[in-house]
Amino acid sequence: MKPVQSESVPLNWITTAMFGLTFAVAAIVVPWYGFGHGYNAATWIWFVVLVGANGMAITCGYHRLFAHATYDAHPALRFAYLLLGAMALQNSALVWSAGHRVHHRHIDDTEHDPYCAKLGFWFSHIGWMLRHYPSGEPDFRTVRDLERDPLIRYQHRYYLPLALGMNFGLPLLLGWASGDMLGMFLLAGVLRLVISHHVTFFINSLAHIWGSQPYTEDNTARDNAIVALLTYGEGYHNFHHMFAHDYRNGVSVWHWDPSKWFIAFMSWLGLARNLKRVPWFKIQRALIDAQFRRVERQLSTQTGREQIEHLKRRVAEEYEVFCNAVTVWTHLREQRLVDAKRVMLERWERSILQSRLQELEHGLKTQYQRMRVLGAQIAFTVA
Repeated sequence: MKPVQSESVPLNWITTAMFGLTFAVAAIVVPWYGFGHGYNAATWIWFVVLVGANGMAITCGYHRLFAHATYDAHPALRFAYLLLGAMALQNSALVWSAGHRVHHRHIDDTEHDPYCAKLGFWFSHIGWMLRHYPSGEPDFRTVRDLERDPLIRYQHRYYLPLALGMNFGLPLLLGWASGDMLGMFLLAGVLRLVISHHVTFFINSLAHIWGSQPYTEDNTARDNAIVALLTYGEGYHNFHHMFAHDYRNGVSVWHWDPSKWFIAFMSWLGLARNLKRVPWFKIQRALIDAQFRRVERQLSTQTGREQIEHLKRRVAEEYEVFCNAVTVWTHLREQRLVDAKRVMLERWERSILQSRLQELEHGLKTQYQRMRVLGAQIAFTVA
């Protein structure tokens, strides 16, 4: 179905005015005051602290905890997320999560995805909030679980006073304590808010436009290390849309993902638990399956040459090995569930089934490397 034309949708005057005014102050007044009066060290320190706190409240709290339930958090941590999330001025956690769950359910659907990337960078970045698009209306049926949380209900009910208090009261109080109320308000208040907004919006826009798709090409989500650097680890978005209930976005140890590190640290402190992780075998299975699709697409238009036919046979053989490994892995997982009902988890981890599973995982990793080499060979041959 065709998307709704922008001209026929009423303008959201409150949101448009807020974005326009804060951006104008950040672009004009903040540098003017800086050149004319300067900002003291305390102002810069609080600016950095609050930018980071707002960002992590959205990524660790609104996104990975509330929207996707990738872990459980202590009430004190949940309260901090909700308070700092209100300061980020991106609506209540209930509204934010409702929209985000619809985004995952209807990704790239130009009619139902609230910030559909197929409608362009501007729309997915900020345009979807500037008008009252039907797709942007929160569907609270998707967040019945969150409605049962008294802290989330409280934040939703009193969102406006909380947001005003955190965006005006806190910076002015910090400015009074540091001796520069206006400077603190401009830097740690307005500029902090604008940066926090657009860094978060990059997840909806840049992370669906720029980068690679190692896990799936079924949607526009991309993995990009630079976007991850800007968005507290959210730039590994292709992985996230494939495995939305993993508390990590950057799954590898070397991936820049401060959000996963913070959640893990909170777990170590006892403030978070039940951190959900996708089994490593499932991740490798997705990587190899995506590789097979790319290789098959490369070979589909090539016929006749003996070398091409040989490569097609190689791909078919590799795919058979892959399917067999997946079948065995599925059987072992089922056996593990049966075993877990009979014996303690520690006994399973010492069992031969665990050793066999590790062998399969190693074999899948080796096959992934073979497929990368084969893909490069095919690309060279086709060229």
